[in-house]
Amino acid sequence: MKIDNLTLAFGNKIVLRKVDLEIKPGEFVFFIGHSGEWKTTLVRSLIWDFKPQSGDIVLDNGGLLYKNLNENLLLAYRKSIWVIFQDYKLMESKKVYENVAFAMEVCGYKDKYIRKKVPEALRQVGILVKKDKFVYELSGWEKQRVAIARALVHEPSIIIWDEPTGNLDPVTAREIMDIFEDINKEGKTVIIATHDKHIVDTMKKRVITFKDKQVASDVEKGKYNL
Repeated sequence: MKIDNLTLAFGNKIVLRKVDLEIKPGEFVFFIGHSGEWKTTLVRSLIWDFKPQSGDIVLDNGGLLYKNLNENLLLAYRKSIWVIFQDYKLMESKKVYENVAFAMEVCGYKDKYIRKKVPEALRQVGILVKKDKFVYELSGWEKQRVAIARALVHEPSIIIWDEPTGNLDPVTAREIMDIFEDINKEGKTVIIATHDKHIVDTMKKRVITFKDKQVASDVEKGKYNL
């Protein structure tokens, strides 16, 4: 994925200006920056959910996300990239298994495949034992694991998470990051937008810093530098 000269704005208010970045397959990247609208807006722009004022997203096949992607290609692209937002978007009145299965049903997967993939994903994130619990019965960190499982069943090549550790204690936050390191080792690209200095400094991944509405630095094995 390449972010090519991307400018994002709400009307006349620019939140990011002329961003140029390339994220290669299999990378693990942190996005950091001061609080504001840039982070979620950038994530939305990566999934065809917020049209840029100018610039585009260049896909691995050379196509342009906003300029020339048709409906069929967009569907395929959205299956290849999965975003976990801060509110998780889980259905509280449904059980854990049902939440993950429903995410596959709406994408047209066959029942046999759903019955195979859902337990695999729940086991991978360590929450299979909770499969028959209602979401409202879960703790915050358990809900996070359900959200990760729901992403994994689609086998996306890119997973993006907006603030995964904001409300977690340090030990639980590290457990969540361990899951993402394992996912990354399987070859998936991981992009995490965060304000968690401890996690960023400890993991020593690529760190892209946004400041003054643009990319301020891009460092391999970087630290939290705000």
